[in-house]
Amino acid sequence: MKLPVYLDNNATTPCDPRVVEAMLPFFTEHFGNAASRSHAYGWAAEEAVQKAREQVAALIGAEPSEIVFTSGATEADNLALKGVSETYAVKGRHIITCETEHKAVLDACRHLEKQGAEVTLLKTGANGLIDQSELEAAITNETILVAIMYANNETGVIQPIQEISEIARKHAVLMMTDAAQAVGKIPVDVQHDGIDLLAISAHKLYGPKGIGALYVRRKGPRVKLAAQMDGGGHEKGMRSGTLNVPAIVGFGKACELAMQEMAAETDRLTILRDNLEQGLLGLEGTSVNGAQAPRLPHVTNISFKYASGEGLMTGFNRDLAVSSGSACTSASIEPSHVLTAMGLPDDLAHSSLRFALGRFTTEEEIGFAIRTVKESVDKLREMSPLGDFNHI
Repeated sequence: MKLPVYLDNNATTPCDPRVVEAMLPFFTEHFGNAASRSHAYGWAAEEAVQKAREQVAALIGAEPSEIVFTSGATEADNLALKGVSETYAVKGRHIITCETEHKAVLDACRHLEKQGAEVTLLKTGANGLIDQSELEAAITNETILVAIMYANNETGVIQPIQEISEIARKHAVLMMTDAAQAVGKIPVDVQHDGIDLLAISAHKLYGPKGIGALYVRRKGPRVKLAAQMDGGGHEKGMRSGTLNVPAIVGFGKACELAMQEMAAETDRLTILRDNLEQGLLGLEGTSVNGAQAPRLPHVTNISFKYASGEGLMTGFNRDLAVSSGSACTSASIEPSHVLTAMGLPDDLAHSSLRFALGRFTTEEEIGFAIRTVKESVDKLREMSPLGDFNHI
């Protein structure tokens, strides 16, 4: 077993060797620009991009023409939110989202507010789910977009996207979802789920970093977006810039592998995740955040009363790689905005760890993680002045 054991797959996943193998020829042998239409090098690159577009589209039930390649889910979120806000401003400037969204969505919405948009932040229950009646009540004649993430990056809680989309569609409002954590882990189908815009990132599903995509519905309704990056008119004018062909090829291969292996991986990771939870819930004063809601099969977020998450990670960071929240805000000393939005007090939010298992996680590693965390929790509690642990 290699140390440190990696259980932070929601932050990023290792590139699958099969993905790397598919990418390598496009760095040196097939290095052409996919926009070069006058010679064989460009044709080969364009053909590879088209194949990858088909692979990405197949994973989410879309048409290849509905896939716009971006640098990742953050750019895709920004393109969707800002592109819709600009294009549909004649109808209104009201966007509805949720307090537990990724910062890519929340910060983009704050930017739009400064430009005159109105943003409603829905609260969640203790289970991390939004109240659908509150969503419907928040929709006005000015509402142009509902943006609710498919599955939360910190807790793994899965929102009822199909029901949310039905509410949006009933009121002729577009539905967007950041599905970076869900795609490739659980079945996601834009047609079945009624999604109009969907953001994906390759490095969350064993592909390379720096590449992602935005699904943009082309019919029923046709979604129009104002480009946020201008240049040569690449990606049907929605995202200019020379395409990163090797990364796109890797992204496509990662999606193909996810389709083939998702069902088996779901079963395997659910067992490992449940074993991890059972092992750690044997400690007094521990609880799983979001356990009452549907969750991703590979994620658990656990609070350890009277033991700070930062302290725990300091204790075992040479042996175990986990997170106390989103990787995008890991330098912050503030408690997780997701957990506080779910009603956790600051002390419990600070005492929480996210464990995200992955394709290469083994049973041996889970056993090691249980032992390591237990030892660290016991040590921290022995040193803590906060309470008598016989009465947690």
